[in-house]
Amino acid sequence: MGKTGGFIDIPRRLAARRPVAERVRDYREIPLPMAINAARDQGARCMDCGVPFCHDGCPLGNLIPEWNDLVFRGDWHAAVDRLHHTNNFPEFTGRLCPAPCEPACVLSINDDPVAIKQIEVSIIDRAFHEGWVRAEPPANRTGKRVAVVGSGPAGLAAAQQLNRAGHWVTVYEKTDRIGGLLRYGIPDFKLEKSIIDRRIDLMSAEGVTFETGCDIGDTMSFDALRGRCDAMVIAIGAGQARDLPVPGRDLRGVHLAMEYLPQQNRRVAGEGIAAEHAITAVDRRVIILGGGDTGADCLGNVHREACSSVHQFELLERPPDARADDNPWPVWPVIMRTSPAHEEGGTRDFGIQTTHFEGDAQGRLTALHAIRVEPREVNGRIEMVAVPGTEFSMPADLVLLAMGFVHPVRDGLVAQTGAELDSRGNLIADANMETTVAGVFAAGDAHRGASLIVWAIAEGRRAAAGCDAFLMGAT
Repeated sequence: MGKTGGFIDIPRRLAARRPVAERVRDYREIPLPMAINAARDQGARCMDCGVPFCHDGCPLGNLIPEWNDLVFRGDWHAAVDRLHHTNNFPEFTGRLCPAPCEPACVLSINDDPVAIKQIEVSIIDRAFHEGWVRAEPPANRTGKRVAVVGSGPAGLAAAQQLNRAGHWVTVYEKTDRIGGLLRYGIPDFKLEKSIIDRRIDLMSAEGVTFETGCDIGDTMSFDALRGRCDAMVIAIGAGQARDLPVPGRDLRGVHLAMEYLPQQNRRVAGEGIAAEHAITAVDRRVIILGGGDTGADCLGNVHREACSSVHQFELLERPPDARADDNPWPVWPVIMRTSPAHEEGGTRDFGIQTTHFEGDAQGRLTALHAIRVEPREVNGRIEMVAVPGTEFSMPADLVLLAMGFVHPVRDGLVAQTGAELDSRGNLIADANMETTVAGVFAAGDAHRGASLIVWAIAEGRRAAAGCDAFLMGAT
């Protein structure tokens, strides 16, 4: 695999990023394309590992050493074939996945890992540029009809797999455009929406039907849809956001991140937002609660809206810069991470718990009140405990709650199915991804809770296999 000793001679490199002063004035993607020879050099760093732990780190089981080697040898056409063998949408994962394969790379034991994600996106972008990615309609049709509810990565992966197996597949999406959180959650500076449109056009050419503005459980009941199809896949995501029930939560100016982010994506797409529902950070003092990817997405957006100031607060303590002794290779490293949005400005702070919000007589947010917390053992568990005397307040015009998601929305579709839920409120599914309702399958965040895009695609593929076996007796 790769060049003998390549990992010694060649340092890890990633694609250059557009300058901060330039990129905060628009919503185009931040990374620049990597030159073919530079990507080839990164492929050369892949070792001929006896056990390639990158496979274990990737939920999709991507054949990483194979396509790394093919890139090194210049066989890009074969590389994209190997990439598509396990991943329906490498153009999405190559941009959005946090790459759990990389800290599992054997090189990560004592060196910088292979730039796996960079090589992945270089392969698929070149493949599209060269015209190697084409529609693959099935040779024969089974006559079976499958409904896929939800058009995020899990739903799209299930739909593509089932369609290629020969079933007639219809994807139902409650919003007016296909893509789920890819469309209305992920900012354009991380994923330009033409990338989604390109793949949707291919899937349409393959025979997948898309129905938008169709909220199953509301505009159409579960029973009505179930009567139209032979099987169903539910891939609606974990849409129930974690809220913050403190005094002042109902003040104007306190919003969930997923109230703000979709509006921003609609603005970028040229869609109008009704003035009475508009949320804007222009000239506002912004505070983002939550230190994960959603918080970083909010951060990048408020920079581009030219907020007057922005602070990002995280409840937990600041992670270490390197792996702790109890966090060894090859498990996911719990370390301090910096996104491109953090390069663009703002203040980050850790160990902060919001106690309440303050507003004016008109019900508008004016300030956030908080206290510092630190980890302590309480009844055998580590909890974040308030530190007396550390209370403080901060002026604020806009607070965005980006504290994660807890489970799928239970009203409507989920309730109408009658399917059993686990203790966290997610749909229970067996090894074939079938729920407790026969012929109804679940995939992605609706089944496992809020997780990674690679898990969503992996579960979509797995649900498709289970659904195919249910319909045909084998898959």
